[in-house]
Amino acid sequence: MNRLNKLEVFYHERLVGTIALYQNRLAAFEYDSNWLANGFSISPFSLPLEKKVFMPKIDPFEGLFGVFADSLPDGWGRLLVDRLMKKNGINPYDIGSLERLAIVGASGMGALTYQPVITMEKNHDEKSLDEIALECEKILSTETCDNLDFLFSKGGSSGGARPKILTKVDGEDWIIKFPSSYDSKDIGRQEYDYAMCAKECGIAMENVRLFSSERTKGYFGTKRFDRTNDSRSRRIHMVSTSGLLETSHRIPNLDYDILMQLTLQLTKSMEECEKLYRLMCFNVYAHNRDDHSKNFTYLYDEDEGCWKLSPAYDLTYSNSIGGEHATTVNGNGVNPELDDILAVAQKIGLNMTMARKTALNIRDCVNEMLGEYL
Repeated sequence: MNRLNKLEVFYHERLVGTIALYQNRLAAFEYDSNWLANGFSISPFSLPLEKKVFMPKIDPFEGLFGVFADSLPDGWGRLLVDRLMKKNGINPYDIGSLERLAIVGASGMGALTYQPVITMEKNHDEKSLDEIALECEKILSTETCDNLDFLFSKGGSSGGARPKILTKVDGEDWIIKFPSSYDSKDIGRQEYDYAMCAKECGIAMENVRLFSSERTKGYFGTKRFDRTNDSRSRRIHMVSTSGLLETSHRIPNLDYDILMQLTLQLTKSMEECEKLYRLMCFNVYAHNRDDHSKNFTYLYDEDEGCWKLSPAYDLTYSNSIGGEHATTVNGNGVNPELDDILAVAQKIGLNMTMARKTALNIRDCVNEMLGEYL
């Protein structure tokens, strides 16, 4: 595979700018002049809409800016890419970030696409969800699999640790997940129950379904929030908290205080802060402690010219390092109390009567609907 020195970044076929390799380590970025005149900042804190060459740090994204690192698969998706490279006689450690973005091409999450494209997948016959789940198990338990090309074509650009595919359901773009090696086989049912409870708690969620299986209680699926509902299935620009703040999601260095301030500064909306508050309450009471910086994402609404918090996702019973929350609540990551929750609400300026009532209602709803998991 030939090494790349530069890539062009596109948004809906409009040139956003160019990524160019500097000293074989850093992927510098410069906006295109037309984008400067008519576009928007794709990452407001790191890449403001200015005519200059932006230079990233080497860490934590191997010389990429966070918004571009968000386009790269991690966890399951990266495993598939690396296995497919090995199958084709390519050492994954010889491949740089620009080559990996070129492999993503136009298949990544969000709206950014990259050219030139490096094509790796082949067309394969469709399989049932149970067949795909079995192939995922093979990948996780061994170095070999007969259907690497198929799995890559379905999920090679996805993030997160759990195996998944990106597919069409009734003409819409969906993600369907499968158990990882450390999950119970019925994790899909649990995530579905958590999503139903979150909706009952007033948390914004995309449409979800439990897809039938002969091997488990079902596979969890959710409609993608980075695609529109119209017939064009238009892509929506997104960037995670990890990407915005240029911080690795593997390092638990966030507090909900910081997330609240970020949300207010980016969206200029207390309504969006209230959405985040509901999600924080749910994560605390539902024991969703894998609440790291890649599990909070912001979407750019081009029509309104503003940022909004994305629908919630990846809600399950989970732990982070040491059993604590990845994102602390008023500095408390072990067992945050109601006082910690309300302290976060007070610091950002939420109505305290509303904040207390919301927290208690979510606590009661979670205990009623998710008691079997807690």
